[in-house]
Amino acid sequence: MVAGDSDARQGIQSVEIAMTVLQALEQGLGPMSLTQIAAAAGMGASKAHRYLVSLSRVGLVSQSRSSGLYDLGPSMRRLGMEALRRMDEVGLASEFLPGLRDRTTHAVNLAVWGEGGPVVVRWDYGAHALPITVRVGATLPMLSSSVGRVYLTYLPEILTGPVVRGELTSGGHAIPAEDELDRIRAEVRSTGAAVTSGGVIPGVTSVAAPVFAAGESLPLVVAIAMPARQATETVLRDVTAELIHTTATMSAELGHAGPTSRASGA
Repeated sequence: MVAGDSDARQGIQSVEIAMTVLQALEQGLGPMSLTQIAAAAGMGASKAHRYLVSLSRVGLVSQSRSSGLYDLGPSMRRLGMEALRRMDEVGLASEFLPGLRDRTTHAVNLAVWGEGGPVVVRWDYGAHALPITVRVGATLPMLSSSVGRVYLTYLPEILTGPVVRGELTSGGHAIPAEDELDRIRAEVRSTGAAVTSGGVIPGVTSVAAPVFAAGESLPLVVAIAMPARQATETVLRDVTAELIHTTATMSAELGHAGPTSRASGA
């Protein structure tokens, strides 16, 4: 190993410190004073000011002439928009699926929202045989699938309502009362995931959780499918915890800042 390799791995400390200033501004969710930025970045005001001056020169930070408060600058906004333009949400999310499958040993799938409801765009089989062959491009039901219940919870009713009504009336089923739909939404929000068993295919239990991206993009949904006979309380708890941890990591990778405030029915 040559000295240059070691130096390259060490990085540039001043760049990393500058990022703590930018992260403080990001997490502040609005214009901030020098004192607020310094406290959030864990440094003295004079040091924070020097970094703010340099960041302002390259447009990553701007300062209001009237209030003196700092905020993210025009260069940062352009970088953010370009990053979003380049982002392949399905592609980035798909990179996490093999690891999730290997850690849980169960089949995993990824769904997006389509005109007729949730659409499967990727399916990775696990180590356990399932009485099902899932075709990529298949549309899943809204109420009897875990994926559908996640979308019912996190998408506005203007999108989910017509799909639910069309799905039930075409099958000769009565549309459930709003209280029942609210119960499903509350359960998914409280646990962070939806669980169904035998709703789509007899003998299969499925648990699903949302993946949120930056901006106003519709969420993706990741689900784990397992033989119902293996879905003991302990296994289901562990699988759900691994799924929620993984989808939270995926959301962070896609630029989501924190817990969703997207209300169903909004």
